[in-house]
Amino acid sequence: MKTFSQKNETVEKKWILIDAEGLVVGRLASIVALRLRGKHKPTFTPHIDDGDNIIIINADKVVFTGKKFTDKTYYWHTGYAGGIKQRKARQILEGRFPERVVEKAVERMLPEGPLGRQQLRNLRVYAGSEHPHAAQTPETLDVGAMNSKNKRAA
Repeated sequence: MKTFSQKNETVEKKWILIDAEGLVVGRLASIVALRLRGKHKPTFTPHIDDGDNIIIINADKVVFTGKKFTDKTYYWHTGYAGGIKQRKARQILEGRFPERVVEKAVERMLPEGPLGRQQLRNLRVYAGSEHPHAAQTPETLDVGAMNSKNKRAA
């Protein structure tokens, strides 16, 4: 038997729509990262981007478990000396770009490097329930029904 290796020309990408309302951030991000990488497919090849295109709507309605909503801190550095900045998860979710919480969670579950950046470009996150990708006819994936722990009443 020979080991199967996927080629870029033979990759088939599907469009998946996920409604994130009431879903736990970490559990949602791990499922999305798995599908962005293509690990759910039998044709998975580690060095090829054969994951699906994923659309997440209602990203502003995700929930955290425990006290992470008030205690979790996101750090970044401006590049200048003493330029470390921080913001709590609550400030981000109630702020101008609440979809960044989901984007960062998924980004940090993907591998670093050119392939991880290419796979992250297949993710589209929207704070509201509207998205401009109706022409792609995405399939809906009910993450809340996969496991009872994935969904939490807000």
